[in-house]
Amino acid sequence: MKLPSGLKIIENQEGSGPVAESGHTVVYNVRIFLNQGDEVPINDALEERGIPDDRIRRENDQVLIDHISTLGKRHAIAGIEKALMGMRAGGFRKIRVGPHLAYRDRGLPGLIPPDAVLNVSVWLREIR
Repeated sequence: MKLPSGLKIIENQEGSGPVAESGHTVVYNVRIFLNQGDEVPINDALEERGIPDDRIRRENDQVLIDHISTLGKRHAIAGIEKALMGMRAGGFRKIRVGPHLAYRDRGLPGLIPPDAVLNVSVWLREIR
């Protein structure tokens, strides 16, 4: 399913409870992959920066960081924020994010090249 913003939802698993909307504070996890399939080690980079242990989740030999964000405040890239809107706690989405909803022509030095298309797995853990 492609949204008007250009965000493509590849896979969607419904959660339960209320729907996440602008203004809600949410806790979520992400895994980011480049279009060629290489994983961007964003969670490893954040863990190395001294993220508190209570925000580090280990599942199936994966390190996931609990990101806390208020929707609509631009705390995350636009593609991730648009994916979180309308999700319910416990939900999962796999999305394809074009550069215009991610890091555009600047990329993220050392991690994401300029104009990169990203494949992102998003888990909504909690709506606060």
